[in-house]
Amino acid sequence: MTEQNHDNFAASDEDHIGPDASLLIVDDDGPFLRRLARAMETRGFDVETAESVAEGVAKSKGRPPKYAVVDLRLGDGNGLDVIEAIRQRRDDTRIIVLTGYGNIATAVTAVKLGAVDYLAKPADADDVFSALTQRPGEKAELPENPMSADRVRWEHIQRVYEMCERNVSETARRLNMHRRTLQRILAKRAPK
Repeated sequence: MTEQNHDNFAASDEDHIGPDASLLIVDDDGPFLRRLARAMETRGFDVETAESVAEGVAKSKGRPPKYAVVDLRLGDGNGLDVIEAIRQRRDDTRIIVLTGYGNIATAVTAVKLGAVDYLAKPADADDVFSALTQRPGEKAELPENPMSADRVRWEHIQRVYEMCERNVSETARRLNMHRRTLQRILAKRAPK
């Protein structure tokens, strides 16, 4: 990419972002968090990061951001608490929720609290940028490779398994599934 093209790309990104480019990213997956933060900085955002609910809430109170990307499942609690903290201080923040387990019900709750969209992890920087800078009324593009039905089923089983603290017997009971069948599913790689 020539320097002139790079400058045009950066200028068009800044036009999409606006004068307040503050972005808070809250995610407890350190490598993903750092990668996304670097990618968003190259697109013109002024990025702050947090790896926990407590840190996200504290940063939201100190300097409420114009943009936020919040993971719902964090080591010390639920990302919904961070969304609420942001909304108490600023009502124009564009919030995108990341969900790693395809938990649609929680994502819907996040949207009701004021998130503008949710993305399934792993989301790439282009998806996050598009969601953050989407104009009101614009329709999001359909994903080129949406999750297959097998992948959705696998994600649901993984979520229930995690909720049951990785107890196979309890997970099998809650899913009304034979224990051995569940063990075979858990031993396999995630379907595409």
